[in-house]
Amino acid sequence: MNLVTTIAGLPFVGKTTLLNLLTGQRAATGTFAGAEAETNVGVAKVPDDRLDRLVPLFKPKKVTYAEITYRDLGLAKGGGEGISAKKLGDLRTSDALLHVVRAFRDPTVPHPEGTVDPVRDLATLDLELVVSDHSVVERRIERIEPEIRGARPGGEREAKERERELLRRCLAALDSETPLRELDLDAEEQKVLRGYRFLTLMPQLVVVNVDEADVADAEKVLAPVRAAASKHRSTGFVHVCAKLEAEIAELSPEEAKAFREEAGLREPALDRVIRATYELLGLVSFFTVGPDECRSWTVRAGETAQRAAGAIHSDLERGFIRAEVIGWDDLLRAGGEAEAKRQGLVRLEGRAYLIRDGQVMNVLHSG
Repeated sequence: MNLVTTIAGLPFVGKTTLLNLLTGQRAATGTFAGAEAETNVGVAKVPDDRLDRLVPLFKPKKVTYAEITYRDLGLAKGGGEGISAKKLGDLRTSDALLHVVRAFRDPTVPHPEGTVDPVRDLATLDLELVVSDHSVVERRIERIEPEIRGARPGGEREAKERERELLRRCLAALDSETPLRELDLDAEEQKVLRGYRFLTLMPQLVVVNVDEADVADAEKVLAPVRAAASKHRSTGFVHVCAKLEAEIAELSPEEAKAFREEAGLREPALDRVIRATYELLGLVSFFTVGPDECRSWTVRAGETAQRAAGAIHSDLERGFIRAEVIGWDDLLRAGGEAEAKRQGLVRLEGRAYLIRDGQVMNVLHSG
């Protein structure tokens, strides 16, 4: 699964610093902030302690982690300017939006609005997305009217009429500045709207960039932002101190661990943000292991074993017979596949079996 998450937010909130933390890049900050012409792109390897602990059992030639592509679009907004059409188009190609809001105070990095107010900034960008979706819905309703008049009576016309009524519901929601995530949509309605790539229908992870002084006790800063974010469905929430994490990233692993413990940080920003992204999107990981490669794969929760096999290779999905599955921890305790099978820990499952997070799978297939 090739996941693309776009980092959005007002200028000078720490978007590019966060991109660097997530992907290990060294993209320029400062002058880049607010640059409409540029887009930074990086790939983050999804850390997984379970895979790390399985590797010594197999001593593979290669270890491959799941990946997420992050994009920092460099949105420029200020002085009454909205987000450019090009950037809005780029946003629509994302699987999720990572909305960074600023809660840190730094006189050397002026806020475009003059004051630091993360709740206000959250609402500002959300309104931009609502306005953009509103324009798309209005234009589509205008175009669909003559299509309905010209359609043949029966199924074709009825389908377009249902689409028009659905779009009218969307327009009413957007008129009240309500994200489309709030609508109760059945499976067919979701399918109809999916092609429009509405921004307010996308899952959104709110990342609050806090002050170093607030790291140990950030709740007083986070509470009002969390309350504002939690009003909407499909919205996750996490906080980081990008400046502090950037400093820690320059240290050795041993020094970084000690520094985090002293600062009250239990884990790196990468781990927290990616875990929150997986939870928001309803994703799980499974593993394939062997002497050639140990690898993690990402699928939607509730995916069948056959469809999960397709994440590895389409031939495995087409020729799927059954799958051998075992929990990663059972395999680890058994000390290897042969012993796990001897203990009866490896199960044979059919194509409709729902793969679970953390399972190791071996696909038996034809061809």
